[in-house]
Amino acid sequence: MNEQQDEKLYRMRHSLAHLLGGAVKEIWPDAIIATGPAIDNGFYYDFDFATPITDKDLGKIEQKMRELSKKVKSFDKAEISLKDAEKLFAGNPYKIELIKEYASEGKILTTYTSGDFTDLCAGPHVESMDEIKNGAFKLERIAGAYWKGDENNKMLTRIYGLAFSTKEELDSYIKRIEEAKARDHKKLGKELGLFVFSELVGPGLPLYTFKGAVIRREIINYSNELQKAIGYQEVHTPNMNKAELFKVSGHYDKYRESMFKVTSNYTKEEYFLKPMNCPQHTQIYASEGRSYRDLPLRIADFANLYRDEKTGELNGLTRLKCFCQDDAHAFCREDQIKEEFINVLGAINKALTTYKMTYYIRLSLWDPEKPEKYLGGPEVWNKSQKILEDILIENKIGYIKAVGEAAIYGPKMDIVTKDSLGRELQISTIQLDLIMPERFGLTYTDKDGKVKTPIMIHRALIGSPERFMGILIEHYAGVFPLWLAPVQIKIVPIRENHNEHALEISKELKALDFRVDCDTKEGNMGGKVRDAKNNKIPYTIIIGDKDIEAKKISVESRDKGQLGQMDLKEFIEKIKKEKENRE
Repeated sequence: MNEQQDEKLYRMRHSLAHLLGGAVKEIWPDAIIATGPAIDNGFYYDFDFATPITDKDLGKIEQKMRELSKKVKSFDKAEISLKDAEKLFAGNPYKIELIKEYASEGKILTTYTSGDFTDLCAGPHVESMDEIKNGAFKLERIAGAYWKGDENNKMLTRIYGLAFSTKEELDSYIKRIEEAKARDHKKLGKELGLFVFSELVGPGLPLYTFKGAVIRREIINYSNELQKAIGYQEVHTPNMNKAELFKVSGHYDKYRESMFKVTSNYTKEEYFLKPMNCPQHTQIYASEGRSYRDLPLRIADFANLYRDEKTGELNGLTRLKCFCQDDAHAFCREDQIKEEFINVLGAINKALTTYKMTYYIRLSLWDPEKPEKYLGGPEVWNKSQKILEDILIENKIGYIKAVGEAAIYGPKMDIVTKDSLGRELQISTIQLDLIMPERFGLTYTDKDGKVKTPIMIHRALIGSPERFMGILIEHYAGVFPLWLAPVQIKIVPIRENHNEHALEISKELKALDFRVDCDTKEGNMGGKVRDAKNNKIPYTIIIGDKDIEAKKISVESRDKGQLGQMDLKEFIEKIKKEKENRE
């Protein structure tokens, strides 16, 4: 979609938000309107209702919107004085608050009127409602939303609507949404028995079952394998540290509200659970003198991290209070930066190719208009940003720029993936840091005998294994490839007299490090096979009289159906190759 189409769609969505406001006011005249912007997939409007409404009311609201769309032909703009604005919206505390804010900022107050509905708004809107195709929008759902997103404010009722250029685009989006609901990792995680949450443990703190722990561990093992191949060594660091460490790094001032404070019974010193590993890794570097020959020093860490997320923002495994990362840091010379970035980009490419995800690179830069958000001055930022952009240009790697998306200490290459539903997700990152080594006084002796400050590179291949696990559940719809599947093979003896032979096969496969469930419980074969399919197990082996007589096994593949009888050795060779190649 080009810029002109984006602008047109934005105008349509913004206009529909006003139409929604007008429809609600016609049905519930006492409802107090708050704000109603356009968003990525449509629009919403927040209301303060005297009597709660439900999703059952969406139909009549949408019908009223369609009636109004035939009557309302234009959106009429008017500039309005502070006094007139306060008079027009008297009795509406939300609009009065906004009016005072805008006036104090010197903004010109404007309203738009569509039919009998007038709203405080800066625009823009469509020239005519005829531009909006009647079947191209639909009210989606009702949710709660705090005024201005502040949980200390009143909870309002938010009505969401979907809107696209055509009915076909809307239908396509709704189909994707339905597919996404079916793939929801919270739903599938429960059905497949991968993880649970407990009110006694606390929100955002998942408990992994043995099945879920298998997937999490396989993700970590693969990241470890990839990073070891490019010279990273794993360390382990504590989950908390003194506040002094974060004061030196700069996180204390810039990030403290997102950290958990730890109280000691025996000391008054401030401690925090760590939200990231980088400050601690500087201390491993600083623990001994370093020469230019020691660089790059590459450190990887899977220690748990903790972030004090708002409860309302938690979302299954994809937004947690406790998680780890395939987090690593390289301390290097300036002449080694390009090679380090290329090596990490290669590892990320291999990982996402294995997981069957496409991606693009976002060059995340600082916002020079808001320097207070960052550490360091323009000279350092301009230098570091140029280094990263030169790497991408020299290696003919495509990228887009994103101003204001940098880390507090430096620019970064963010890898934005697309899953099987076409949803974009930022997963991997490589960040250049010229600031933290200097703040911690890190040094090395160069070949000319001069003492210099190393460069620090922060990187993650897939980010948080926990978050990535949630993403993969939805990406694969719970149908994990063999190497990731919690149970790789299920063995089903047809009758009780086949149990002993089934257990022997199970023992042989387990000795080769395959994850096997040999189902010798009472019950019919059909039910056991259905259970294997419901749990999306890659292979099911059936053992009956004919299999034992032929000294073979009957194999059914989850993905390819019946494979028929085959030698056990033949089957083992097949799945060995599939597992080793992570097919």
